[in-house]
Amino acid sequence: MKQVVQNYKSGELAVLDVPVPGCKPGGVLVRSAFSLISTGTELMKVSEAGMSMLGKARSRPDQVAKVMQSVATNGVPATYRKVMGKLDSYTPLGYSLCGVVEQVGTGIDDVKVGDLVACAGNEHALHAELNWVPKNLYAPVPDGLAPRHAAFGTVGSIAMQGVRQGEPQLGEVALVIGLGLIGQLVVQLLTASGVRVVGADPDPARCELAERLGAAACGDPASAGVEATVAELTDGHGVDQVYLAAGGGSNQPVELAARLCRDRGRVVDIGKCRLDLPWNAYYEKELDVRFSRSYGPGRYDPEYELEGRDYPIGYVRWTERRNLACFLDLLARGSVDVEPLVSHIADFDDAVETYQRLKDGDLKAVAVLFRYPEQAAEKAEAEAPAVAVPAVNVKRSPARAAKTPVRLAFVGAGNYATSMLLPHLAQREGVELSTVVTTTALSAANAQRKFGFTEATTDLDAVLGDKSIDAVFVVTRHSSHAELTRQALLAGKTVFVEKPLALTEDELAGVLAAVEESGNDRLQVGFNRRFAPLLQEAKNRFGARTGPANLRYLVNAGRLQHGSWYLQQGTEGSRFAGEGGHFIDTASWLLDADPVSVYATATSGNEDLQVLLRYPDGSSATISYVTTGPSGFPKETLDLVADGRALRLDDFVRASVYGRKKWVSSRLPKARDKGQNAELAAFIKAVRTGDPMPVPLESLVATTAATLAVQAGLAGGAPVTLARTR
Repeated sequence: MKQVVQNYKSGELAVLDVPVPGCKPGGVLVRSAFSLISTGTELMKVSEAGMSMLGKARSRPDQVAKVMQSVATNGVPATYRKVMGKLDSYTPLGYSLCGVVEQVGTGIDDVKVGDLVACAGNEHALHAELNWVPKNLYAPVPDGLAPRHAAFGTVGSIAMQGVRQGEPQLGEVALVIGLGLIGQLVVQLLTASGVRVVGADPDPARCELAERLGAAACGDPASAGVEATVAELTDGHGVDQVYLAAGGGSNQPVELAARLCRDRGRVVDIGKCRLDLPWNAYYEKELDVRFSRSYGPGRYDPEYELEGRDYPIGYVRWTERRNLACFLDLLARGSVDVEPLVSHIADFDDAVETYQRLKDGDLKAVAVLFRYPEQAAEKAEAEAPAVAVPAVNVKRSPARAAKTPVRLAFVGAGNYATSMLLPHLAQREGVELSTVVTTTALSAANAQRKFGFTEATTDLDAVLGDKSIDAVFVVTRHSSHAELTRQALLAGKTVFVEKPLALTEDELAGVLAAVEESGNDRLQVGFNRRFAPLLQEAKNRFGARTGPANLRYLVNAGRLQHGSWYLQQGTEGSRFAGEGGHFIDTASWLLDADPVSVYATATSGNEDLQVLLRYPDGSSATISYVTTGPSGFPKETLDLVADGRALRLDDFVRASVYGRKKWVSSRLPKARDKGQNAELAAFIKAVRTGDPMPVPLESLVATTAATLAVQAGLAGGAPVTLARTR
């Protein structure tokens, strides 16, 4: 089997072929599906290995003390041989993984072969294809929990033990210093416990992520913002607890903790940071300094970890294994969300390159996972729900350039068509509004009178059979979009269909079958926001990026009026199914990619949704779709952060880009331009000239599949993979 190792003397990293561990009594043999790189602890070890001998000594004074003791006892030559022999050996990396039980040792009766388990331990949950794990260092994974999320079990237990040491109570305020992997989990655990959290970290992207995951406010510890927020939330008393989740040689975290903690508050050390306690500050407030030892009680006790001797629950409520099981349960119930923390997933064979990129700073990440080959990963992922993203297979017919004017037909003439589309088209040169088709005669007559259609009818077949009509707009209720689009494509028409394109996977497949049968892929879905001039200018000023991005999109959708047909979910689909494609398309356009997975959660009644999209390069987009917000709050606000730059859009009224230079747009008039006019101009140009459609069909399909995956994710309670078909 293969295993990631490091030579501490030379700093060499390698993936070695090593013997498969035996399955001893009291444990299980686990084939890894995903293992987690601790971007704090492991990178510190990797960095130390690359230092000179003097640098290694300075970084580990505890080990130097042991060497000096050995010199006093055994002499210099023997000690030298012993130290060099130890340094010049391969040591393992890793301590948190999820995998499938491949063999069960004697004495184990709580899991069986084929079960999915989360494993812990820097000697038992290594970056290796197979690991032997003793009973108290694994826990079964709850049904529905994705294996890559369960791989966070150990680091989640570390964060949980730290929170337990702080003894948080409902209504308290806590400060988390250091918003790396452990800090982000501490934020979520405290929030789930009813504690308001302030975060401190010099990285603005990590601050933004922590706020997205529940922190009240975050900022640079060197700025005045953190102190001001603490004063506001605590009426000037200071926070009840401080959690030190930072690393490094600075004493700033300890000093900041003393300054912002209340009288007789609690300071909990979780990370490995400098701890020169300023005596006066800690004495005057009588601060309670506590240490959190790794995953919980049982750590470093060989009788517990290796021999499986559990502590009675009446005496030790939360042990290592109980913490691990508890964290997995919180993940399964959605109380903690680790998907936004996943910055990158690398193949296990690329482990050395991945560590090097992390060390060099080329890969900036909160959490990185190794994905393992063969049956473990395949079996684990096969159980995760998936929505197909059908391939676009079409032998395109030669595009015909329509004569000027371009002759258009409208199927449907409701509020959106008459307020957002037809006013732009009626005034455009080179466009002729030929025919309007509605189900009721009067609505067709009204549209004809108001916008100047040549003909009004209720006969759809007559329109589809009219060879003089160049393009058909489908602007009807959602349940009819896919079928009308399918018919129009088969009739050889260029089609503009308002969102959504389809409400089910079968409907989407039917549209693509029509494309393949007819050779006609001339299709546009009304995703207009990517055409908004303000957003286009902001994207251009933001420029190209090299690293993964975090995008946050808040949609304050508001409540619908009683009687709205949008509420007819049985026939017209959910509200998000109807308009969610707008926001997914905008995110994908800004990130220049299509999503590969979707995770969705909702409040009771599915009124407010949180949708997390993951992209191939590790980027993520979170769409908060809320219906319970105040009517006076802006409808759409968007933030994009990457490569030390940030883009902000304020409801299509103002945009700004922050980087080396700051750009802020002038404030637009009250009427917001969400891109409908520019979208229609691009569509008409494509119809007139025969040029490619404004948005590739592959992108329209991917956005539609991602929208459908939201409903599948809500139903299944697990992330949904967007599986590309061939």
